[in-house]
Amino acid sequence: MIEKMKEQFEEFKIKIAASVDESEVLNLKGQVMGKDSAISQAMKSMKDISIEEKKVIGPLANQIKQDIFNLIQARLEELEWKKINDKLSKNKMDISYLDSISTNQNRIGSYHPVNIVQDRIEDIFLSMGFEVLDGPHIEDEFHNFEALNIPADHPARDMQDTFWFKEKNGEKRLLRTHTSTIQVRGMMEREAPFRFIAPGKVFRCERTDASHEMVFHQLEGMYVDKNVTVGNLIYFMKTLLSEIFEKAVDVRLRPGFFPFVEPGFELDIKCLICSGKGCSVCKQVGWVELLPCGMVHPNVLKAGGVDPEEYNGFAFGLGLDRLVMMKYGIDDVRHIHGADLRFLEQFINQ
Repeated sequence: MIEKMKEQFEEFKIKIAASVDESEVLNLKGQVMGKDSAISQAMKSMKDISIEEKKVIGPLANQIKQDIFNLIQARLEELEWKKINDKLSKNKMDISYLDSISTNQNRIGSYHPVNIVQDRIEDIFLSMGFEVLDGPHIEDEFHNFEALNIPADHPARDMQDTFWFKEKNGEKRLLRTHTSTIQVRGMMEREAPFRFIAPGKVFRCERTDASHEMVFHQLEGMYVDKNVTVGNLIYFMKTLLSEIFEKAVDVRLRPGFFPFVEPGFELDIKCLICSGKGCSVCKQVGWVELLPCGMVHPNVLKAGGVDPEEYNGFAFGLGLDRLVMMKYGIDDVRHIHGADLRFLEQFINQ
């Protein structure tokens, strides 16, 4: 019996080394470990043999089984790597290839305009003592709505066409509709005073046109301290815009309603595409909504663990895509979210 097990194991080693695919390996496993194999027969006969024989046959059978298992795993891994390498060798790409069809020169990559502007804004705010935070795209109702003074029956929920996930275990999840969710997490993780910005993608079920997309970029910020005023808000916003556009721009501040700020404002910028004459980007009115802002609502401070009796602050949120359009004279937001290399190549030297 012992000799038969050893003989079958040696035959198995030869065959598995020559195997060419996964199915062949699994067939070999069935032959050497199946009910008619020498190992299985040895294990069945254990009840009929002496204790001395059991001491020899049992450990040997277990060792051979383990060796077979190790050889099978090793061979399967080898075949998987071979499959990957064969595929790569057939589909390899020469990255030094010259584009002889167009310019006959190597094409140079560039940063995306959104990344260029976002990096610049981050540098501006970092120089003013702000942190740069990040957060998850998938959120719960608390962080996206309730902590921002938007309860379940609040009409503001209807103003945001939300992408909801299927409810699971009584919990509703959604794609975040604003980066204010990052602000909530930032407040809860810090002790006042603090100041930070929160850039990122947001998602709303909106009709696509020259100035709207379902997936777009926002950058929001919050400054909480003692005795913060609207004057502080205006100062920081003017500093931001003058640094971004590298010139004086016309802005206007008008009342606006947002549940998470009180009072709330809309900061508009005179359209730089048409110089205020009216175009598809500004919807023919000459002004573009750019910076919703205001003083943080006491309920939002409470939800973030901040005492509104001791601290107050301002918050703002700008449409990063629209800011990019104004800076570079882009007349359709869909160019920003497209994949046309001719569009992106304009920003090589930015």
